[in-house]
Amino acid sequence: MMKVGITGQNGFIGTHMINNLMLFPEEFEIINFHRSFFKNEASLDKFVTECDVIIHLAALNRHNNPDKILITNVSLVQTLVKSLLRTKSKTHLIMSSSTQEELDNSYGLSKKKGREIFLNWANTTKNKFTGLIIPNVFGPFGNPFYNSVVATFCHQISNGLKPKINVDGTLNLIYVNDLINKIIEIVRTNQPKDLYKIDHSHVLKVSDLLNTIKSFYETYQLKGEIPHLKSKFELDLFNTYRSYINLKDYFPVNFKKHSDKRGSFVEIVRLGVGGQVSFSTTEPGYVRGNHFHTRKIERFAVIKGKALIQLRRIGSKEILNFNLDGDIPSYVDMPVWYTHNIKNVGDEVLYTNFWINEVYNPEDSDTFFENV
Repeated sequence: MMKVGITGQNGFIGTHMINNLMLFPEEFEIINFHRSFFKNEASLDKFVTECDVIIHLAALNRHNNPDKILITNVSLVQTLVKSLLRTKSKTHLIMSSSTQEELDNSYGLSKKKGREIFLNWANTTKNKFTGLIIPNVFGPFGNPFYNSVVATFCHQISNGLKPKINVDGTLNLIYVNDLINKIIEIVRTNQPKDLYKIDHSHVLKVSDLLNTIKSFYETYQLKGEIPHLKSKFELDLFNTYRSYINLKDYFPVNFKKHSDKRGSFVEIVRLGVGGQVSFSTTEPGYVRGNHFHTRKIERFAVIKGKALIQLRRIGSKEILNFNLDGDIPSYVDMPVWYTHNIKNVGDEVLYTNFWINEVYNPEDSDTFFENV
């Protein structure tokens, strides 16, 4: 069991780091960190002493005063180094820096100075240090106007706002799960590397990014269709986009019902991707699901009976409740990193149609069980 601590564990990358490590409970133990530890020597020393690996993510990304960014980020590094020295720590320290080290701005300079301070500590004390140079990261739950332009565009478009392009530059992007997988690999191998440049996985213009996200809005939110996702990048971007939709206002979505004397017809899903369609019956009072996915797109469509569909984002206590009735056929889509279930709350058998964008593979099911 490897004990891993993460400064900045409640931030964008930190949250995903925690969530992914929790998928391997027999391999990793997470040592909890709180930002108040930086102001309390005893708490910080206790944290440092307990860790086999420390992943330093805590940093100020944006501020109206550029000097504040530089001072804050360097100070965090210096405070952590003092604790490492006081405790004579032998932890493997992993720091997230940025490709902005090459740019003339306060954030990039603060990251470069911080990495150099950590490297000096490692060389002086003969400890393990890995300095990660990371490109622009995008993924679900990033903060708009703070973490990335992807987060900003997704937030604006999904909520009916009008984005503005200031400079139509080129973006080098990496999906947050791909970044996390690389960091976990470093943790597992426990092999330090002073300067570890993580390659971006996709390059595109800001205008192309905006047009793609706009197409998601038009296809998915306006028409209810699953768009044609031609690459892993588009799947990752679509799952990112879906995380910014206000679920309480958007779901459940009613189907268009065609009725005549023969009965009725409802189109369950119109899509540009493949996958698997399933059908289930659920007896009154029983529950299905209580699991989450990290990459799959899934739709629950109630066609007969009464159902309660519940969703809860991993790491959150808020439960979203959606009541569906087969008399008004409707659906709810499951965002990534939301555990979900469906319960028959009626007096008759519940009929549900399930669609998911991947054929089930028991060797890589992307299905993790957790009660809502």
